[in-house]
Amino acid sequence: MLLLDIIFYTFIVIVFIQVIFYIVFFGKFAFLKHKKESQKNISVSVLICAKNEAENLPNFLPSILNQDYPNFEIVLINDASNDNTLEIMQTFADNHENIKIVNVKSNDAFLANKKYALTLGIKAAKYDYLLFTDADCKAISKNWITDISSHFNNTKTIVLGYGAYSKIKNSVLNKLIRFDTLLTATQYLSFAKFGLPFMGVGRNLAYRKDEFFNVNGFMSHMTINSGDDDLFINQVATPNNTTICFSKDSFTESKPKTSLKKWITQKRRHITTANHYKFIHIFLLALFFISQFSFWILSTLLLITLFKWKIIIALIILRFSIQYYVLGSSAKKLKENDIILWFPLLELFLIITQLTIFIANLFSKPNHWK
Repeated sequence: MLLLDIIFYTFIVIVFIQVIFYIVFFGKFAFLKHKKESQKNISVSVLICAKNEAENLPNFLPSILNQDYPNFEIVLINDASNDNTLEIMQTFADNHENIKIVNVKSNDAFLANKKYALTLGIKAAKYDYLLFTDADCKAISKNWITDISSHFNNTKTIVLGYGAYSKIKNSVLNKLIRFDTLLTATQYLSFAKFGLPFMGVGRNLAYRKDEFFNVNGFMSHMTINSGDDDLFINQVATPNNTTICFSKDSFTESKPKTSLKKWITQKRRHITTANHYKFIHIFLLALFFISQFSFWILSTLLLITLFKWKIIIALIILRFSIQYYVLGSSAKKLKENDIILWFPLLELFLIITQLTIFIANLFSKPNHWK
């Protein structure tokens, strides 16, 4: 009985921690009302780094070219592609005066390192305000640049946006990927509003050029092959210089992975990068995951033994109700309504996947961005 008592009281603490995360932290974004910013019409450089993206560029680049914005350039960075990515870039450049091409040759010192290519692109950018997205990513609205750039002001020099993944009908993997994306976005957008900005996604991220050069770019983590977005933001973002943009016109949409193996490879790289965050961010993210994992394990053990089962069921209902309310509000803001009913199952799958990845990363590390 003593063991069950310890598990019971531990479970109460775990539920309390989960409630604090959802209401105090995630509620910062979930209950935030959108405030429309005035249009700035500042000059913007949109940077797209592409490695072997010959197939995607013709499908996704037009959504950037067709932006309803008065003054912007597109910097296309060919990162030592071995397909005809450069030729396709040149075809677009021949027909659009606002396209600039940066052709990056293979460099043994920075093999398969996107940061080297991005650095050359940033140096080539004509304007001080930089907006980043990927070659397999489209702006879902012609007002993407307008909405993101409107959040810049004299103090806010970093804008964190939302990068969604396109929906695939009747795909459980797709729902899992989008749940993971929703939870990650809720975390980094909420933490930014809480005053603890810790990451952004390169699919939809903007910052002023001097933020990059003030810290010598990616030099402090150049040897880490990933992290051109989250590690950089983790380094330079502060409560004063960072803001978020979540209007529906500001979203981008990317092609999701269609095989579990490819998605797990991508997740392995992201989780490895997170190990280099500041301590406070690592602590909070680890605490959230541990409390998630412990909630499922301890609730299962207590229900099996029927130990104070009425209280356990009440606590489980409380936790899931708060999750549905808070994360469901975030899902509605980010147009991910169709996965709300799947939350418990998707959370369980995600926890199992993350635990598997943590174990796999102990024995080997993913190296290349492509």
